[in-house]
Amino acid sequence: MTYDKTVQFLYGLQIFGAHFGLENTFRLAALAGDPQEKLRFIHVAGTNGKGSTCAMLESIYRASGLRVGLFTSPHLISFRERIQVNRQLISENELVRLVEEFQPLLKQFPNGNHLTLFEVVTVMALKFFAEQKCDLVIWETGLGGRLDATNIVTPLVSVITNIAFDHTQWLGDTLGKIATEKAGIIKPGISVVTATDELSALAVIEKIAQEKNAALKIVTAERLAGTLAPPLLGDHQKLNAALALATVEVLQKQISVPDEKIRAGLAAVDWPGRLQLVARTGGQKILLDGAHNVASAEVLRAALELDFAGVRPLLIFGTLADKNWPDICRILAPLADKIFTVPVASARTTDARELAAAFRSANPAAEVVVAANFSEALNASKDEPFVVVTGSLYLVGEALERLGLSPGGTGERGLNEWNAAPIQR
Repeated sequence: MTYDKTVQFLYGLQIFGAHFGLENTFRLAALAGDPQEKLRFIHVAGTNGKGSTCAMLESIYRASGLRVGLFTSPHLISFRERIQVNRQLISENELVRLVEEFQPLLKQFPNGNHLTLFEVVTVMALKFFAEQKCDLVIWETGLGGRLDATNIVTPLVSVITNIAFDHTQWLGDTLGKIATEKAGIIKPGISVVTATDELSALAVIEKIAQEKNAALKIVTAERLAGTLAPPLLGDHQKLNAALALATVEVLQKQISVPDEKIRAGLAAVDWPGRLQLVARTGGQKILLDGAHNVASAEVLRAALELDFAGVRPLLIFGTLADKNWPDICRILAPLADKIFTVPVASARTTDARELAAAFRSANPAAEVVVAANFSEALNASKDEPFVVVTGSLYLVGEALERLGLSPGGTGERGLNEWNAAPIQR
């Protein structure tokens, strides 16, 4: 197979949507030799901050000399971003090989019981990490946790970043229901660390941890005093850093990391597309951030008010229709005097005209322009000193590609698309 044919094969798996349940993933893993049994994991769930927390943990343990696997989603540009070892993307050749090896395994599933893209990639990642003899894998959930394909592993520790409203049509319409799904990664007798502060969600996590005899460590704002600051913009990253540090602390008896390695790892962390500041030739600054739900929009607003006080950016915004975009627009609208709304390169995009109407309603004084696409908005903004591109991570990925900051891969952003029926409780 060529790499292009491999990508097309992965696209072909998308027609089976997303599936909540572990039976198929366990079965495929068994056919692949149960690679998860050869690995150690930190399993990370939560609404926001999962990727940043995973990046911090990966950087700390890599700085300590371990060979560290990193499994995250969605990808910004290249599908290979999802599977990394020591922050090196899986190569095109290795991805081709894995797909070739898994095709015969997929044929052992009966017609009508098709595996989804995420289920297949989850087990492929496990096999690759085992082949690479990773000492530790930082393992991010896809959606939810309890019935997420990643939940076939038994980790050294479970991490829940926070609980907020997102994917409510799948995970539930209350924070308690969402917390139940996220806390599904808690395993009997395995410690869990969380920075959740919503009382109803925290009560659910505490209850499940108690039922499973899992020691629970809660990271609070008070713990931030003296916390090492990562080189990532946004005050919220201090809490993510505190969560990562608390996780390392919990695991010190199993994986000892000296203080100087912790500091070095945190200082070197990198996580694109989340409050990423890009300086362009000519002095223009562009801030890229995937503020795709209400909680992350509030984080973006707080970061702009703190780190860019007194600066009025031009805003380029596009998002998916299944997000709470009216409230996101309401939160971000007061920050800018000029706003471009754009469609996202997805079948699930929100109409840019609807976004424009929401921004005009929230900030009647702003100039709001509907652009045909992101490139048009970016070109029209070339003389602006400060531009914020936000909304969907799809849009952030397109911006990185357009700005020449892509890690390779073309035509692969569409592999982030998925659909699923609501979880049956």
